[in-house]
Amino acid sequence: MIMTQRLTDEEKLTLKTGAFGAVLMVSNAEPGLLAVFRESFAASGAISGASGVVREALTSGPLPKLPRDSALEIESVVLPALRRALGILTEKAPQDVGVYREVVLAAADRTARAHRGVSPAEAEAIDRIRDVLGESS
Repeated sequence: MIMTQRLTDEEKLTLKTGAFGAVLMVSNAEPGLLAVFRESFAASGAISGASGVVREALTSGPLPKLPRDSALEIESVVLPALRRALGILTEKAPQDVGVYREVVLAAADRTARAHRGVSPAEAEAIDRIRDVLGESS
């Protein structure tokens, strides 16, 4: 039986930074004011569908502070957060690593599809996220 250890507030924020940041990366790849609302709504459905430790981390506590100035700055925060999140889950809740991967990728995909389908820039952002999460296309 796999035991789950409680996550600290800082660890929960790391999971949230990776997940919400992945959505921001995809949304920022093809910016547009109307698109932001549709994309946020679409991503929230994937995030609310999480379970276990992942659900607790993503639906409680404060929202992460994410950069908004440039795609490179966003990526420089988000991709390391995704790596750290996987490490945290591997150590403390290994049964939830797959849940986290699925939720992040589903949220990123729903974000891209929410407004006029997946653009090449959005597909590239999702591929970078998928690479960090260790998922093949």
